[in-house]
Amino acid sequence: MINEYFVIKQGQEEGPYTHTDLMDMRVAANDLVKSPLFDDWQYAADLPEFKEHFMSLGIYLPDERNVANFWWRLLAYAIDYVVLFLVTVALGATIAIIDKFTINSIDFDSRETDIKIKLFSLVLWIFYNAAFEATKVQGSLGKAVCKLVVVNATGERLDFSRALGRNAAKIISAMLCGLGFLSVFWNPMNQAWHDQMAGTYVVKKS
Repeated sequence: MINEYFVIKQGQEEGPYTHTDLMDMRVAANDLVKSPLFDDWQYAADLPEFKEHFMSLGIYLPDERNVANFWWRLLAYAIDYVVLFLVTVALGATIAIIDKFTINSIDFDSRETDIKIKLFSLVLWIFYNAAFEATKVQGSLGKAVCKLVVVNATGERLDFSRALGRNAAKIISAMLCGLGFLSVFWNPMNQAWHDQMAGTYVVKKS
């Protein structure tokens, strides 16, 4: 029949079901479903009649067709860099103004101050990205502009702990002249090292 669907659950074929039945069952994005319109099994998220439903829930199942390439990710990074640079400059200017009215002024030329500023910038970068990735936006401001989202293996939004771990792991990706970031070029799912460690993917929304 035209409205008969079959689904694989726990390794067993189940059905037939109607479209409404599957919605009531809360079919998962990565459930294998046989649609009456196709001969082969497909992920539910890939079927046109379910795609909008999953997108409305912020679920974007990663595959080789929709994972973001290196250049989209680099553009998002550049936008974020500008945003955080402006924030850091504004904070620095505010601190400098306040410093003029304090007794114990800060020596901005000292090595200790330089280290503190760099550590602050690193922590700000990690928490900025992690916080946005754990929200409904599912990515930083730069990623939002580029229509990119960060998801787990089932296409769902990250919780804050995984997002934090992913961004902290960027320190490892930055080692060896950024080799971990460049791994996007040869990884089949365009994952950097920190993506592989966290089990995450950067997806380009259609």
